[in-house]
Amino acid sequence: MNTELWKTIWMAKQEKHKNLFLNYRNLANFPHELLKDGGSHHLEHLYMKMNSLTTLPENLGQKLPNLIELYLHSNNIAVIPEAIGTLVKLQSLDLSNNALAVLCPEIGQLKSLRHLRLAKNQLKFLPSEIGDLRELQTLDVSTNCLTTLPESLHLCFSLQYLAADHNHLKDLPRQLCMLPNLNELSVTSNSLKYLPQDLGRYPELQYVYVDNNLQLYGLPSYLYNKVIGHSGCGSSVQNEEVKLSFTHRQLTIIVPDEIQAIGTENDTVPPLQEMVMRTIYNFYGTSKKGLDLLSPISLPRNLCELLFYPLGHCHHCSQPMFTIVYPKCFPLTETPMAALYNGRTKMSFVAYCCSIKCLQVFELLS
Repeated sequence: MNTELWKTIWMAKQEKHKNLFLNYRNLANFPHELLKDGGSHHLEHLYMKMNSLTTLPENLGQKLPNLIELYLHSNNIAVIPEAIGTLVKLQSLDLSNNALAVLCPEIGQLKSLRHLRLAKNQLKFLPSEIGDLRELQTLDVSTNCLTTLPESLHLCFSLQYLAADHNHLKDLPRQLCMLPNLNELSVTSNSLKYLPQDLGRYPELQYVYVDNNLQLYGLPSYLYNKVIGHSGCGSSVQNEEVKLSFTHRQLTIIVPDEIQAIGTENDTVPPLQEMVMRTIYNFYGTSKKGLDLLSPISLPRNLCELLFYPLGHCHHCSQPMFTIVYPKCFPLTETPMAALYNGRTKMSFVAYCCSIKCLQVFELLS
């Protein structure tokens, strides 16, 4: 350790500094001096940007127990030790622009964490334990190798900003629609073909960015009054997978995988399974404990999970929809959002729960 660095750390420990700046020091290893003699119990903010660190010490939580912010942007960190979970007071962790390929499950033990930034790494998945971060407000996983986001993200009740730009996402879990405080969602430059039909149902979500998803043609109706970003040619892309779709004005629209059936105007009554699911949902929804009263063996597991997270809600009457939708589409050029698209034809996907009332209401209004 060079003399200047030693003096900086020694003075910070002697004077009980709360902030320590070790940016641009060309450090290949975490400074041992910082952890000696009981560590630095007064240190709350540690900044180590633009160094050459490859890992973190196992006893970090023991030696720096009051750390609130850990800023490690632009290092070469490939592995985060399991002991990261011992930083129980940590509120902000920035590991952007490193070499992370795996995020350890112990990240879920950071119960005080509010801001987690993991952009520009090599992550292929996120652990489900990330849903344990109930205080998390900011999550940035842009520019990674993610193909999906964990469904457990909907348990991050405090989440306000979610960015997953420049990944390989093909869809978004519909559970994201349940985030009550999400204000901004950015998933630009992915491989999205569709968005969850309930996306935007909560008024808190005001900003949705889906630019440069070339296979994304339709947008959920709840995004009408939001600030959105969307670009792409909308041209058909060769795809060997069999997808459920319907045709509107000589245009074929691919619908989300979660939709099991598409109803038509001639279907006057929804399928029996759909009616049963709605009846159970509405019956238990009026009780104080809601669907939690259901026994785990009262329904098949896939149906029980679907009850908690309907695939969407009717755009007209808000009736939950579980296995079937009655879709309608119309060009966004017919809405106040037309100016955003410079005259390009973009379609809005509107889902209704039946063809008797809701779908006919649409026909009367259109």
